[in-house]
Amino acid sequence: GTHEKRMSTPEVIQTTELRKLDPAVRVAGEVVKGFGRGSKMLGIPTANLPLESIKSVDEQLAPGVYCGWASVSGRGPFKMVMSVGWNPFFENKEKTVEPHLLHEFEDDFYGSTLRLVIAAYLRPEANFTTIEALIATIKEDIRVSDLGLDGEGYLEHRNDPFLCVEQK
Repeated sequence: GTHEKRMSTPEVIQTTELRKLDPAVRVAGEVVKGFGRGSKMLGIPTANLPLESIKSVDEQLAPGVYCGWASVSGRGPFKMVMSVGWNPFFENKEKTVEPHLLHEFEDDFYGSTLRLVIAAYLRPEANFTTIEALIATIKEDIRVSDLGLDGEGYLEHRNDPFLCVEQK
């Protein structure tokens, strides 16, 4: 019956609003090869920052999902969604910061300088039972961030000098 069907539905976390980080958190680092699973497994490529570059902001960022603006070696600004945490789904043993840029890139940007202005917090980290639930939730995070970053209090961060984007 309908009951069984509902039981097997993986939980998708809906986030409706952004919680502003004031001040925004700024972090930069060289993009390193991560676990490579972001793109292959999830179809959502992520750029990984080395642990050293996030040490300085580690205290300010509780595990969870955030969004903001990014630049890649002066290109941008691009909207981004990122997860901070131990990545429970993959049983990571160390804290990771995995930004996903809302932009189609032709090339991998390993070795590029990634600069992030983290403007808002979306939701806590979650432990998903299925990869489908994880993907669906990430897609929802992206949708909410994409809209939210166009809003007042967030849009102006795209011009943050920290991103080092040459103003046209």
